[in-house]
Amino acid sequence: MKWRKWLENWDMTSLKIKAPFLDMEWKPQDEDKNAAWELYIELLTRIATQPLPAEHGDEETALTSVYTLFGLTREIIRRNGRQCIEFTKIAIVVLNQVIRPFTAKWHKLSLAEAFMESEKCDVFRKELADLQESLRKYSKMLADMAGVEDLTSLEDV
Repeated sequence: MKWRKWLENWDMTSLKIKAPFLDMEWKPQDEDKNAAWELYIELLTRIATQPLPAEHGDEETALTSVYTLFGLTREIIRRNGRQCIEFTKIAIVVLNQVIRPFTAKWHKLSLAEAFMESEKCDVFRKELADLQESLRKYSKMLADMAGVEDLTSLEDV
C-alpha cells in the first residue's frame, strides 16, 4: 500500500506531505508497530482524545497533557531506534502540523493569563475538541500500524 492511500483511509489527507513521499510504499516494521502501540496507549488515556466536560477539568492541565505528547513521542522514537521510520514519519508530521499550532497558541495565551477569563476558557475547550477529533483519527491510525484492535471508540461518552 502507498502512503497516500493509507492516509486517505484515515481521512488525514489534510496533512501537508511532499508528493514523492506519498507515493512510497507504507511498510511498518516491528519497531514501527511497537512505537505505534506505545503512543496509541498514551493517546487513549489522555485528554488528547477524551472529552473534557465544561463542568470538569482544568484548561492549564489539559494544555500540559497535550504538550507532553512531544516529549513522549521523542522518547518513543529514541527507544525504538532507526528502524521505526514509518512511525517517525507520521509522528513528526502530526506533532508539527496538528499539535504544535494548538500548543504554541495556547501556551502564549496561558502565559498572558487567558485561562483566568471564562470566554477564553470556552474558546480553548472548543479548539481542544477540534484537536481531539484529529487526534482520535491519529489514534486509529496508530492502532492500525500497531496491528491491534482499535479501542478509540470503546466508551460511550
